[in-house]
Amino acid sequence: MFTLDQARGFIAVAEELHFGRAAERLSMTQPPLSRQIQKLERTLGVDLLERDNRRVSLTVAGQAFLAEARKLVAAAERAPSLARRIAAGRAGVLRVGFTAASGFSLLGPLLGEIAAALPDVDVELQELVTGEQVEALRNGELDLGLARPPFDTDVFESQLLLAEDLYVAVPDGHPLAALKRPVTSADLKDVPLIMHSPTKARYFYDHVVRLVDVEHGNVVHTVSQVLTMVGLVAADRGVAFVPESARLLGIAGVSYLRLANSSSNAVELHAIWDRDSRNPALHRMLELVRLGHP
Repeated sequence: MFTLDQARGFIAVAEELHFGRAAERLSMTQPPLSRQIQKLERTLGVDLLERDNRRVSLTVAGQAFLAEARKLVAAAERAPSLARRIAAGRAGVLRVGFTAASGFSLLGPLLGEIAAALPDVDVELQELVTGEQVEALRNGELDLGLARPPFDTDVFESQLLLAEDLYVAVPDGHPLAALKRPVTSADLKDVPLIMHSPTKARYFYDHVVRLVDVEHGNVVHTVSQVLTMVGLVAADRGVAFVPESARLLGIAGVSYLRLANSSSNAVELHAIWDRDSRNPALHRMLELVRLGHP
């Protein structure tokens, strides 16, 4: 195997096309440089240079090796600095999981803050429901999750990012909109409902059934994503229970009504991460990026 010194020596000769100038550039004498290049050629089993008394030129193999040698030496020179930046959390990879609802509310601003604070950190995104995020965090497949409670506070650190109200999304012109007051459970008695999945969207499902006497015979669709729910409402398939941030979707043909008995800011979204995470980029991000409200 050849050495970095041999690669550097070859690059100097290939760029100068003169052993004397190359040796001077490397602050060495010409004989050891010549021996270094000869040893490199024996190691590779090919001639890299054509030499005569008047000139030095690259063979075809030498031209190909020059390109790769430059990449190798550049990578070797970057490696110590990169290692130091990764150890300090200024470079590396941050793997972030997010729910669909966070994708159209605060994910964009959060990514902007991370990019501004840590421009050399690569962010990898995965859209996952909360249960999937928790499992990925436990397995070390994610560094940060944007998820709904509950989660194990003995395992995860967390920071509240967003608290908002729960609304009833109805098609424009729906009779519920004419009530001019918050919608009650009784108002929904015979209304077709688009419900959250009790497995994939358990947080919203549990929240709704605590507030509303859901008649399961009225449930016409069961889905896991807020975007899908609002799209079905716009198609006049029923009414749905959605966080206030669903307004940001801007889907035409949908009105948003307050739900009676729903506490203000009852729908929460948290940043969560493993207390024992050893990713320096995560810890640096937590130091520099403001999560949640001041």
